[in-house]
Amino acid sequence: MTVTVLVPDDYGFDAVSKLEGARPLRYTIGEPLPAGADSAEVFVPTFLARRDDVVDLMRSLPKLRLVQLLTAGAEAWVGQIPGEVMLSTARGAHGASTAEWAITGLLAVYREFTGFAVAQREHRWTQHRTDTLHGKRILIIGAGDLATELQRMLIPFDTTVALVGTTARDGVHGSDEIPALLPHFDAVVLMVPVTADTIGMVDSTFLARMPDDAILVNAARGPVVRTDDLLSELRSGRLRAILDVTDPEPLPAAHPLWDAPGLLLTPHVGGSSSGNVQRGWAIATGEIARYLAGQPPENLVRGEY
Repeated sequence: MTVTVLVPDDYGFDAVSKLEGARPLRYTIGEPLPAGADSAEVFVPTFLARRDDVVDLMRSLPKLRLVQLLTAGAEAWVGQIPGEVMLSTARGAHGASTAEWAITGLLAVYREFTGFAVAQREHRWTQHRTDTLHGKRILIIGAGDLATELQRMLIPFDTTVALVGTTARDGVHGSDEIPALLPHFDAVVLMVPVTADTIGMVDSTFLARMPDDAILVNAARGPVVRTDDLLSELRSGRLRAILDVTDPEPLPAAHPLWDAPGLLLTPHVGGSSSGNVQRGWAIATGEIARYLAGQPPENLVRGEY
């Protein structure tokens, strides 16, 4: 039996073509589905697809059984697809790229590269001593692929790194320990999925426990942080932040975050680096192969994400 797989790009078409028992069909957002799409059992959205662009498309597929993402985040899809359809992520594909983004942000802030770039444009020679990442204490809230990759990259800087998971285990603190941990770290990096427990977890109380001049790094999702509470701390000058995600997102042109002091802001590019499509498909094809073999995907999202 051949299973039809709807794919959004040529790389995916070639990759799925190599799977025994799979028949890829290439689709394009905004255009009519190709002939035979009504037989599709597997649907792969584009990398960082807008949910609104594809939800109606998915619901038009009568034989759909699996939605396979090219990204690790699944919060936009939970509750948007029929209950009998499985949802699987590309967890493990973009950990190194996102960890690299976090390292780059920390280095840029500690070594003041953004300020030096402004001085260069203004032709000002501003030689002075900066801070350093070396020896810093870094708390990573999250204990999955992203967090372990960042921990690995931080070790050569002689940093002290601690991970926080939902529950405590060997080498990982439990989330109930966060309030006691926060005062003892120079930077807090968020690498958690969006769930009922993580939405708004970084609020005024959380931020108040961070020490003066500490850095909040959000490599997770915008709703994990209460934007107004973070703005208050940034405007006071007590904390700094590095954000790859915001709430709302995309950030409106008139939003006050753009001009917040002590903020380094990037437009959700943590996993968007060279090879992101190939990395995503490396995981996706493995998940699709398991489906073809009658096995559940390893990255299956079950219940509340």
